[in-house]
Amino acid sequence: MKNFKVIKSETLFRGKVFDLQVDQIEYNSGNPGVREIAIHPGGAVVVPVKDDGKIIFVKQFRYPLQKVLLELPAGKLEVGEDPMKCATRELEEETGYRAETITKLGAIYTTPGFCTEVLHIYLAKNLTPGEHRREEGEHGMEVIELDGDEIKEKIINGELVDAKSLSGLLMAKTNGNGKE
Repeated sequence: MKNFKVIKSETLFRGKVFDLQVDQIEYNSGNPGVREIAIHPGGAVVVPVKDDGKIIFVKQFRYPLQKVLLELPAGKLEVGEDPMKCATRELEEETGYRAETITKLGAIYTTPGFCTEVLHIYLAKNLTPGEHRREEGEHGMEVIELDGDEIKEKIINGELVDAKSLSGLLMAKTNGNGKE
């Protein structure tokens, strides 16, 4: 299905979160094209379900949007890191909770039109509360517990719009492991 060849590929920027790669391509028709790609190491997302069925979210300020968003706990993979290790770390780091059971639900491509990011989604159960270990940019984060009706309301009202969180909730429900 590939209808082009790469003529030139270069990394124009190496950043802390992603690198920017620009490819000069030529379609089979002979026409030139350009592809800009954000090279991202991926991440892990956790759907933490408490024994009472409530799901744990975090509210955090997202700099690119200049807004506070309601999201499932998540974080960026370190180079070569096992996504389950990342999920375990981020759950404790952001919420203080530890999970006795973490199960992979699947993975999603966040923005395949221009980014290589893959997010691995996990279900966390049998949670034990503890102390969070937030990074410097996460200190204003707030932990929120919501039941199924509250989650539906926040989706309908446009308060829960984060794509990875919506995907994680659907995966948890579809796999029969999440509470409504």
